[in-house]
Amino acid sequence: MEEKEEKKEQGQMLDIEQLLKEGRVLQLKPQGYSMYPLFVPGRDEARIAPIGTHTLKRGDVVLYRRDHSILVLHRIVKKNASGIYLVGDNQAEIEGPLREDQMKGILIGLVRKGNYVPVSNPLYRLYASVWLALRPLRPPISRTIAKLKRLGRKIKK
Repeated sequence: MEEKEEKKEQGQMLDIEQLLKEGRVLQLKPQGYSMYPLFVPGRDEARIAPIGTHTLKRGDVVLYRRDHSILVLHRIVKKNASGIYLVGDNQAEIEGPLREDQMKGILIGLVRKGNYVPVSNPLYRLYASVWLALRPLRPPISRTIAKLKRLGRKIKK
């Protein structure tokens, strides 16, 4: 049973890559908390386009495949001759260098509570640049935000 589920899961990942290769724009629900607070699992969705002619740069959020592993959505910290370096918005540790061929798609917008926000939106751009600059401080900031939200929910009760 586990084997079938694993094959199905791998097939779904391959389908995402195939759809992007065909030029399709996809809307996916990111799982996990590596891109929190940009994406809240179960609530927010990412609109991903094929890399195509996009020139990848610092601050872009890309969908990439770790070697022989999973698809991951993270932000570019830097790009140089060695490769591309990425980090999740809720992480401090940088991953890389990664190869250009590992990049499968690029974030063009997000859907939060039914509202579409393109990455060209000035508020999104401000968030992206500030959050990237605060990379070393992000984990404690995220923990503080989570505690404040829990406190707010307790007060509402």
